[in-house]
Amino acid sequence: MRKYILLFPIILFLIVLSIVFYYKFDPSLLKQLSFYVNLANPYMRIVKVNEGLRKEEIAEVVAEKLDWDEQDKESFIKSARVEGHYFPKTYLIYKDETPSVVLETMRDEFKAQMSKVKKPKSKKIISEDTALKIASIIQREAAGKRDMALISGIIWNRIFSGMKLQIDATLQYAKGSEEAGWWEEVTPADKKIKSSYNTYLHEGLPPGAIANPGSAAIAAAYNPEKTSCLFYLHDKQRRIHCAKTYEEHKKNIDIYLK
Repeated sequence: MRKYILLFPIILFLIVLSIVFYYKFDPSLLKQLSFYVNLANPYMRIVKVNEGLRKEEIAEVVAEKLDWDEQDKESFIKSARVEGHYFPKTYLIYKDETPSVVLETMRDEFKAQMSKVKKPKSKKIISEDTALKIASIIQREAAGKRDMALISGIIWNRIFSGMKLQIDATLQYAKGSEEAGWWEEVTPADKKIKSSYNTYLHEGLPPGAIANPGSAAIAAAYNPEKTSCLFYLHDKQRRIHCAKTYEEHKKNIDIYLK
């Protein structure tokens, strides 16, 4: 009987691994299974990285799960030089893993997922860097997967028409801080922030991604919805409304936001 009791954690751990790697259950279930993973194998941790986080937020999530000290956390942030390349998903990570290995794992997953994204035949004119910048904006601006392609189409329309993007999420990235909150609400005064990420002041895309997007946002960046709209907003129910002209957009503001 004793040997069966000793085998129980191992069997349980194998069941969890089967769920994760073979049956591909919803990653949200892994958080609920975290207790059982720790019971079955105290050397592994389930780390859920949500879509749309910036590298500092990812560092906070991982540090909490792996019991990193401030030095490990800062090492992660400094090593994560390029925003957007740390794929959001639920990871199974060794509890004593170093920041460099965790970063490498996330970057490898990013490369694997990028290779799976459906890209148009004209993908050669869209560099991965450009697509990633747009995807990161889409991830922060969209109310869900349902409006990502439309927002992508509007962003591309603004780029091709020579308009400034004027995206609030880029201002949030520019002003974000741990003390004030990484995604603090934008005020009219923020539109004058002196930052290369301020798309109200500068034309074109920001110098880098503003977050780490998921597969749906990346796919939307490569495959925008055809639209004549140049403006959009979300109403109080988070439904998107777009407009072809600024006058139409102002009417939408009066109808849906006042």
